[in-house]
Amino acid sequence: MPSAISAPGRPSPHARLVVPVLAFCGMVVAVMQTLVVPLLPHVPALTGASPGAAGWLVTITLLTGAVFTPVLGRVGDMYGKRRVLLASLGVLTAGSVLCAVSSDIGVLITGRALQGAALAVIPLGISIIRDELPAERVLPSIALMSSTLGIGAAIGLPVAAVVMENFDWHTMFWASAALGLVDLLLVLRIVPESPVRSPGRFDLPGTLGLTGLLVGLLLAITRGADWGWTSGRTLGLFGASVLLGLLWGRYELRTRSPMVDLRVSARPAVLLTNVAALLIGFAFYANSLVTGQMVQEPTSTGYGLGASIVVSGLCLLPGGLAMVALSPVSARISAAYGPRTALALASVVMAVGYVVRFYTSHSLWLIVAGATVVSSGTAIAYSALPALVMRAVPVGETAAANGLNTLMRSVGQACCSAVVAAVLAHLTFTAGGRTAPTLHAYLLIFLIAGGAALAALVATLFLPSDRPRGREAREGTVAVSASVTAARESA
Repeated sequence: MPSAISAPGRPSPHARLVVPVLAFCGMVVAVMQTLVVPLLPHVPALTGASPGAAGWLVTITLLTGAVFTPVLGRVGDMYGKRRVLLASLGVLTAGSVLCAVSSDIGVLITGRALQGAALAVIPLGISIIRDELPAERVLPSIALMSSTLGIGAAIGLPVAAVVMENFDWHTMFWASAALGLVDLLLVLRIVPESPVRSPGRFDLPGTLGLTGLLVGLLLAITRGADWGWTSGRTLGLFGASVLLGLLWGRYELRTRSPMVDLRVSARPAVLLTNVAALLIGFAFYANSLVTGQMVQEPTSTGYGLGASIVVSGLCLLPGGLAMVALSPVSARISAAYGPRTALALASVVMAVGYVVRFYTSHSLWLIVAGATVVSSGTAIAYSALPALVMRAVPVGETAAANGLNTLMRSVGQACCSAVVAAVLAHLTFTAGGRTAPTLHAYLLIFLIAGGAALAALVATLFLPSDRPRGREAREGTVAVSASVTAARESA
């Protein structure tokens, strides 16, 4: 599908700051996704809510993030990526303020829903980078932007734990509101509006259909353990999602300006990349979910270390730092050997990380080492995925396509959350007068997550071959940039 331009782009007087600003925005948004995890066990006492209601503080961000990421990506392609980026950051700030001023569980859930909707910032930032930067800077900049999803998640847990230990819990929401406001000001000052547009009319029926499909599917996945996997509510949601998905797909194939271009999405290069994104999201999230809980288990379990909430959060910090350091390395691997090779390497590294975790579950430092290896693989994978997407889709569909890829990572994380909850709830024993997961429960999660990483490797190996190396590769990269430049000049 050809792209169209509504207005010529003006060069930014702060061009060198565009990538740092966009990466900072992505990191703030990613931190919001995990900010409440250390708070969850305390929410019933702090708000008077039931444990089930407290769980919605995480579930709702998965739902709104899944729905709004592809939708706002498409809106950005059509009406202006910077404009939609600013709106997303405004929603994030508003959601943070709501959470900061109230202890009512309904208000908190509403605020968290707004925070989750801002996840679209990451694919929008990737698309702006593709449109605005010279060819030689695109790959390393996109690698950093994509990695912020994992970096922010790794940093958010220890930061939230420190706040919980030393300040009133509302403080972390006030801090997130302040960061959201800083993001807004920086984008207004630094980031130019991309002139690249995708023509067509907004697909409202397709958007509503996708919303219903995702809400039904993710509700069944994330709440199935509480409701019962064979309950009428869970099975009904799965069945309704399948039926709605078939109807939605038929409509999208027939409309002239679809919400999701299924013909493009069905190309092996796009489809297999999205499958790999789902599996990588699953493998990454297991590392985040179980590390803190495992080291906090009491020593009476025989494997737990009885660590504090702060120590458990800090276990993931080296992984976050490794992701920052490895994002440019991943870009070099993609440039030299192709993003397909980088993604395959990342899948292997993640699988090796879970092998390390499987055999080193009694030592804090070895647990941290294993978690860092998994995070290192995640950094390489998250950097390679958008590069694979962008070489397979038209320039005018970059934000929407990366939004769909980010959505698949979120679906993978939701599936992981459900699997982890089910395993830890069913493989238990009594230790020190309390019920706790067995060591075998954690080891089984490591096996499942490692298997997901290997499945991502299989999907990656079936991707079309990487682009040629050397002169032909450089010419191919320049061609992408040239297409954007030509579109600007024709406006």
